[in-house]
Amino acid sequence: MKKIFNKFFLIFKKPVNPDIDQLIKRRTIISFLYFSFAIVIAFLSWSWLIHQPESKAALKPLREAMKVNEKLFGGLFYDNNHLAPLFDKSKRAKEIRVNGDIGMGDDFDEDSWSLKVVRAPGDTLFISLDDIKKLPKTEIVFDFKCVEGWDQVSHWGGVKFSDFIEKYNLGTTDKLKADTKNFSNLYLYTGLVTPDEEYYVGMDMPSMMHPQTLLCYEMNGEELDWEQGYPLRLITTVKYGVKSIKRIGTIFFSNDPPPDYWYENGYDYYLGL
Repeated sequence: MKKIFNKFFLIFKKPVNPDIDQLIKRRTIISFLYFSFAIVIAFLSWSWLIHQPESKAALKPLREAMKVNEKLFGGLFYDNNHLAPLFDKSKRAKEIRVNGDIGMGDDFDEDSWSLKVVRAPGDTLFISLDDIKKLPKTEIVFDFKCVEGWDQVSHWGGVKFSDFIEKYNLGTTDKLKADTKNFSNLYLYTGLVTPDEEYYVGMDMPSMMHPQTLLCYEMNGEELDWEQGYPLRLITTVKYGVKSIKRIGTIFFSNDPPPDYWYENGYDYYLGL
C-alpha cells in the first residue's frame, strides 16, 4: 500500500530533467485526476441538492441563493439615478411582442373597469382612466427585456407612479414627502393584481417610485392593445418584463412582500436588471 501511495504522489512531483514525453504524460494524468475529482464532487453535490426540500417551487438552497442575489442587487439599484438608456422614437419596434397572456381573459368588461386602489383596510379608491390621464404624461422608449431571453425597443406613455402616489396621497402618513428618495412615509411594497386575480406581482417600493416606472395607457403613441394590457399596465425599466403586469385591476400596499405569481413558480422575487 505504501508503494502505491508513493507512486501516486510521485505523479505530482516534477521529475528532474524530464523529457517532453514525460511532461506530457505527467500533465495528462494530473488533468485526468482533477477532472475525475470534479466529476465526483459535481455528482455528490447534485445528489445532495435534488433531495433538498422545496421553498416556493424552488429547491431550498437555490431559494436561499436567490434571496442573497435580491439583497445584493436591490442594494445596488435602489438609487433613482440608476436610469435605463433611452432611445429615439425612430428606433422603436413597429410590432410590439406580447409577453404572456395570464390574467388577460376574454371575459373582461372594459365598461365597468376602474382602478381599485386600497390605501388601507377600509379605505379604497376607485379611479377612472380619465382621471389618471389628467396627471402629467411621461413617455419612454427603452429596451424592454424578457426573462425568456428576448428584448425589444418599445415606446410607452403614461403616468409616473411617483406622481400617482403623490396625487392620491398613498403614503402611510397624511402627507407624502415630495422627495421620492426618502421612503420613510411609504409602505415597503406594492401589490398589483389583474381584475380576474389570475396574475399578480409584488414590487418593492423603491422600484415602484423609480422615475422610469409608469402606469401606462399608451403604446407607440396609441391606446394600448387588448393583448398589451388595455386599459392600464405597468412598465418599469428596472425589472424584467414579467413584473410589468398588464391590465391592472387592483393596487394595494404592504410592509410584507405581497404574493407574486412567478415567485410562487420558482423565480426570484426581485427580478431586477
